[in-house]
Amino acid sequence: MKRHPELLIPASSLEVLKTAVIFGADAVYIGGEAFGLRAKAKNFSREDMEEGIAFAHAHGVKVYVTANIIAHNSDLEGVKSYFQELRVIKPDGLIIADPGVFDIAKEVCPEIERHISTQANNTNYGAYNFWYRQGASRVVTARELSMEEIRKIRAHIPEDLEIETFVHGAMCISYSGRCLLSNYFTGRDANQGACTHPCRWKYAVVEETRPGEYMPVYENERGTYIFNSKDLCMIGHIPELLEAGIDSLKIEGRMKTALYVATVARTYRKAIDDYRRDPKLYKRNMPWYLDQISNCTYRQFTTGFFFGKSDETTQIYDSNTYVKEYTYLGIIEGEKDGLYKIEQKNKFSVGECIEIMKPNGDNIATEVLKILNEEGVSQESAPHPKQVLYVGFSEKPEKYDILRRQEIDKNLAI
Repeated sequence: MKRHPELLIPASSLEVLKTAVIFGADAVYIGGEAFGLRAKAKNFSREDMEEGIAFAHAHGVKVYVTANIIAHNSDLEGVKSYFQELRVIKPDGLIIADPGVFDIAKEVCPEIERHISTQANNTNYGAYNFWYRQGASRVVTARELSMEEIRKIRAHIPEDLEIETFVHGAMCISYSGRCLLSNYFTGRDANQGACTHPCRWKYAVVEETRPGEYMPVYENERGTYIFNSKDLCMIGHIPELLEAGIDSLKIEGRMKTALYVATVARTYRKAIDDYRRDPKLYKRNMPWYLDQISNCTYRQFTTGFFFGKSDETTQIYDSNTYVKEYTYLGIIEGEKDGLYKIEQKNKFSVGECIEIMKPNGDNIATEVLKILNEEGVSQESAPHPKQVLYVGFSEKPEKYDILRRQEIDKNLAI
């Protein structure tokens, strides 16, 4: 059975969903206002979800909704009501971790595909076959699996059971995301969608008989961030991913900006298409993929567990600093009298040289010629986030193009 891999992109909002669709996604995964594992993400109201699904379907793109909390008794009635709403909205799939939630989906909206989240710790072909017998059409691999283990799973499961695997984005320090640190430190449960990311915090060592004496494990003057993983990036290993029998290549990042989503979607889209067209073309274009993928904010890169167990090289000890090469300025929403409507995301000014980022891979330098506010009053800069503006450029952008500015200082401490 010849597999055509799906590129699955995250979306935190309706704006980001549309960006993912335009910049090359085959499918998008989103969260509603409850029962997903990204409670801090903007997430989708019912109205936005309906509009987003309609937009995606009009472009031949699927939409999956996350409902992957580890549910408690008090969640179950709400889950049932939520799935009754989703039955009407008609997403293409539900991403579920909890068996009780799975059973509710099977009962309430059996016509919607059920996908098993990585949160369910899917590490062996026996688990895949179990979920297949329950009616799942897809299972997401645990992030701890190697390429060889995924190949073995594919060899021992039905052809029509799909494998989905994370190939890019932030890594969790806990087994398939099942973390208790956040709950312990802050009372906010990662398994209920409220993770405070304590793995990014700075830690010291305390010797048992010397309470109050904090001994940092120095790598340099910054201290150490012993739980802080590098970000996963598999752009250089598309052939191995496809040969392993993976059906869906999943990008992490349901709390990321439209710029991040556009950058990653566009780069993986071209890499997948180039490889399927001609493996030699993929190899020739590798420098472009590597250059482009580094244009979005990231924390150094690793191949995770794909080629063996992780070691000290997959961790970051000296800082929790992001690398940031571009700043997100806005998305082109439309044109009126030669000016282009945007909602400003970061400050820019008249006379500044910025870039228009296009879905086809082009990055076009342009000068900001004019900025008008909604009342038509001219202004020299755009300092207020979320202000609606009409902007003139030396080059003509198109609807859904991304505006960005290259940064000289690439380090952004968080």
